[in-house]
Amino acid sequence: MKLGAFSVSLNVKDIEASKSFYEKLGFQTLGGDITQRWLILKNENTVIGLFQGMFEKNILTFNPGWDQNAKNIDSYTDVRELQKQLKEKGIKILTEADESTEGPAYLTIEDPDGNQILLDQHR
Repeated sequence: MKLGAFSVSLNVKDIEASKSFYEKLGFQTLGGDITQRWLILKNENTVIGLFQGMFEKNILTFNPGWDQNAKNIDSYTDVRELQKQLKEKGIKILTEADESTEGPAYLTIEDPDGNQILLDQHR
């Protein structure tokens, strides 16, 4: 199962303080908008998202159709196909992607410990 580019989306209290901290660890801004209280940071192949006030818990995020630089890749599995595969494996889908559409869509699941997992396709 090809899930796409991986990142960790962190729920932060103060995006400025978090940005400064992760920059000290060598992360650089890859995308986002600090005025909207979200940033994507990268250090080599590691990608993290900083999100202030957008969700309650940290989230494991996969982006079908993207590489680790948020660039489109030619060959990928559409999130709706991933959803079908997950259902076939007996995994409960918390938020389903609309299978009657094409293009951007997302789904959410949780692991057995309650960790949230987001499959977020932007294309």
